[in-house]
Amino acid sequence: MFDGPEPLYVQIATHVRDQVLSGDLGEEEQVMSTTQFATTYRINPATAAKAFAGLVEEGVLYKRRGLGMFVAPGARELLLDSGRRAYVADVLDPALAQAARLGIPMDVVLARVHASALAVPPAAPASAQDAASGTVRS
Repeated sequence: MFDGPEPLYVQIATHVRDQVLSGDLGEEEQVMSTTQFATTYRINPATAAKAFAGLVEEGVLYKRRGLGMFVAPGARELLLDSGRRAYVADVLDPALAQAARLGIPMDVVLARVHASALAVPPAAPASAQDAASGTVRS
């Protein structure tokens, strides 16, 4: 399951984030302990602990003393928002800059975006400011 090129703790954190985003792990739901995770996936408990500590720092998980780790309230929205911002910064901004460098007219770019949007309707930005910042509200 965890055999990608990234460090194992990064893959574990990504796996947990994906579970939160998909709804497999809901707000206030308890996640496996680091020991359970290590046993289930046959990894070092310190590696699982490092992944979980990062998720706590991000605000995706929180600890309840003596009870374990839980999905933080608002974790899914937090992940969606950070993912949207990263997508705009990492994908859209460079693509639009490249289109400008190549002299592709904006109406051609917008027509392509519109055609793609018809295939998979995205959530609409609440305002022009949200659209500019990459924030999409549902």
